[in-house]
Amino acid sequence: MGKGHRQGRLGEEIRKIISQMLISGIKDPRLSGMISISSVDVTSDGSYATCYVSILGTGEGGNPTQEEKDSVLAGFRSVKGLIKREIGRQVKLRHIPELIFKIDSSAEYGMHIDNIISRLDIRHDDDEEEEI
Repeated sequence: MGKGHRQGRLGEEIRKIISQMLISGIKDPRLSGMISISSVDVTSDGSYATCYVSILGTGEGGNPTQEEKDSVLAGFRSVKGLIKREIGRQVKLRHIPELIFKIDSSAEYGMHIDNIISRLDIRHDDDEEEEI
C-alpha cells in the first residue's frame, strides 16, 4: 500500500525540524560536521518515525567510517528527547512518534554501483556510430 498524505507531510515536517536543530539547536559534538536528514518515514498509525541520516565522513571517497556512523547514531539517541519535545512544540499532535535513527547508505551504494559500471567495458550505441 502507498504511503498516505498525512504520513508524508508529517515526515517532511519532522525532517525540517531536525535539520533546523542540527544547524542551530543541538550542541552535541558528535552531531557536528556534515550531517543531514535525508528522509523520514512515518508508520501509518503515526507511532514510529524512521529518520535516515546522511554523513559526509573522513573515509575513502567521503564515506563515513563505522566509528563515525556509530558516534552519530549515539549522538542522536542521546538528544532524542530534546528533538521529540521540539517536534511536539512545533507540530500539534496527540502523540509524538518514537524516533528511530538509521544511517542512509544509498549514496555509498550508488557510488559502489557506479564503480562497478565504470569497470565494465561496455560500448554504447553512440560510440559505435562515431567509429563508422
